[in-house]
Amino acid sequence: QVQLVESGGGTVQAGDSLRLSCVASGRTFSAYGMGWFRQAPGKEREFVAEISRGGVTKYSSESLKDRFTVSRDNAKNTVYLQMNSLKPEDTAVYYCAAEGTSGAYDAWGQGTQVTVSS
Repeated sequence: QVQLVESGGGTVQAGDSLRLSCVASGRTFSAYGMGWFRQAPGKEREFVAEISRGGVTKYSSESLKDRFTVSRDNAKNTVYLQMNSLKPEDTAVYYCAAEGTSGAYDAWGQGTQVTVSS
């Protein structure tokens, strides 16, 4: 069973940057895709970005792609989410997730809070 631990969240002002990290253990990291999701207060969890085991990336929208970058370091069993030009609407708990053999996300971290003040 894979374990995921996120870090890097915090409280920042609009326009600032943050880099989230997610360290995985318990499974061969390079063999599966990784994703980032977020859940804002009172809203459902939503997809943010993902990176395949081969490094192909996908984002929820073009506008998000302009500000966020997902990357991975297989040597460190870590996936990152670089977030630039943060906006108050980016405030949410951010979760990383790991794909299982079926291609669906079957493991989740505990989440890290990102709060952006205006």
